[in-house]
Amino acid sequence: MRPADLAREHGISTQAVRNYERDGYLPPADRTPSGYRVYTAVHAAALRAFLSLVPAYGRAAAGQIMKALHDGAPDEALTVIDRGHERLLRDRETLDAVERALDHLTAAGPGTAPEPRTGPAGPAGPGTRTIGDLAHRLGVTPATLRTWERLGILTPARDPATGYRVYRAGDVRDAELAHLLRRGGHPLDHISTVVRQVRTAGGTEALSAALTDRRRALTARGRAMLDAATRLAPYLERLDT
Repeated sequence: MRPADLAREHGISTQAVRNYERDGYLPPADRTPSGYRVYTAVHAAALRAFLSLVPAYGRAAAGQIMKALHDGAPDEALTVIDRGHERLLRDRETLDAVERALDHLTAAGPGTAPEPRTGPAGPAGPGTRTIGDLAHRLGVTPATLRTWERLGILTPARDPATGYRVYRAGDVRDAELAHLLRRGGHPLDHISTVVRQVRTAGGTEALSAALTDRRRALTARGRAMLDAATRLAPYLERLDT
């Protein structure tokens, strides 16, 4: 098989096929005496598997999975897949929590006061988190949280003794919501508006629409994972033999 034969099936360029081989997403191709690449059914199966992994786990993770398989490290590849499923489950649980919060806010009606941020401050306070704790929980950097604070997405208190930021339950909720919407592709200015609306329990229509879009995206990702499994399993069998 030629690069064009593999490319034609997926509507991609022959250069893309060569790039995928170069990056380790496809196994190395044999060469003719004149230097032309020769692909086989194994390469075709690898390309199908890789392209099915991209919408399921993202391009970077898809590349990690394929390179691990070609390096003879199937457990490493399966670990990347496990992390993808774990993230999808977490996103679903977070989305469910935000939808429940929205239902509560809608039932309470507009004008509900935001969650008070009084009480014990500092790391010793019940249910509080430091900026490092919250960043680790979300898988982002502390700099990201500081950016969100500048935009009004987060409004942490300060420890009166140290001046360090202190994130309470309401702050964690706002951060989870912002992180969910950010992964959904929403711009920061929109996220700031939505979080402020949730915080004040007013004008939740925009949030409801965003959550509906996110629910569709999670469903699409879950179905993509099922499709990727049907492509990857036969390729693993080829590698085993």
